[in-house]
Amino acid sequence: MNVNKMPRAGARKRHILRWVFLAVLAAVAVAVVLNREWIYDWYRGVSYQPSNEMATIRDKLQLTGRGEFLFNAAQPELNAAEEFNANCRQDEDEVAVLGCYNNGDIFVYNIDAAELNGIRELTTAHELLHVVWARMSEDEKVALVEPLTRTFDANQDFLAEEINQYDISEKQEELYVRAGTEVKSLPEALEKHFAEIFKDQDMIVDFYDSYIVIFRKIKAEMENLVSEMEELKEAISVKTAEYEEVYSQLEADIVSFNNCAEVAGCFSSEAEFYASRNQLIARQNELNLMNDEINNMVDVYNAKVDVYNADVTESRKLQDMINSNSKVEQIR
Repeated sequence: MNVNKMPRAGARKRHILRWVFLAVLAAVAVAVVLNREWIYDWYRGVSYQPSNEMATIRDKLQLTGRGEFLFNAAQPELNAAEEFNANCRQDEDEVAVLGCYNNGDIFVYNIDAAELNGIRELTTAHELLHVVWARMSEDEKVALVEPLTRTFDANQDFLAEEINQYDISEKQEELYVRAGTEVKSLPEALEKHFAEIFKDQDMIVDFYDSYIVIFRKIKAEMENLVSEMEELKEAISVKTAEYEEVYSQLEADIVSFNNCAEVAGCFSSEAEFYASRNQLIARQNELNLMNDEINNMVDVYNAKVDVYNADVTESRKLQDMINSNSKVEQIR
């Protein structure tokens, strides 16, 4: 055998390394394809520089490692009204929009009002769960259908009105987001799921409760006032009809009395005259008391109207605070 024609060891080594390199490159390419979403999120996360206020909100949410990873990937921003409208809405709708998850980014309307403490934290958490939902597989979403349905059934008193505003294609996602930010007593499967995002999901709901309570209080008071005013209005109507009937009868009896007084002998005696006269005076006094009662009822009704109108003003003020379109109108 001719030794000179044998492959050299160095050449074989380079040949093997070339194939190893190609294999590693192929593996890396496959890994990139399979994990491109994670890589994209990681890149966006490491490049994210939150404002001081947003960094404070992030800390308040007490996120897990996964929660903070997705938070940073979505690069949340606090926006003033006009900037927020440009990012989140192109309408003149009076419906308040507090935040949005748009093209991979979270935008939160910067509502800095003592009356609405917790609203920015809750809105940010709400939009973060939209981010989580977008990263979930169909199998993961299907697995949550049953516990979400149970959550909806147990909390229809306030969830139904909110969820039913959405198209059927959006209802499941919105129910998922609201369950994670507005409901404390959750099925175990949901508690475990949200524990992957929030260290304390109950605290997230506390943010919701801290600002929504004022809206619920005003709404409940207004509903009670409407009910009370309707009852009082009916009572005034009934009492007024009774007054008018008594008044008409008394007026007719006074005319009859006066006519009789002008006719000699109509009253058999002076005592009968004064007895009839005193009866009319007593009836007049009773009628005056009835009139006073009606006036008092009207005063109570008007006082309730004033309270109701004050609630309407307060409600509109709060709605203006959370409606970026209303805010723009105020600036103009």
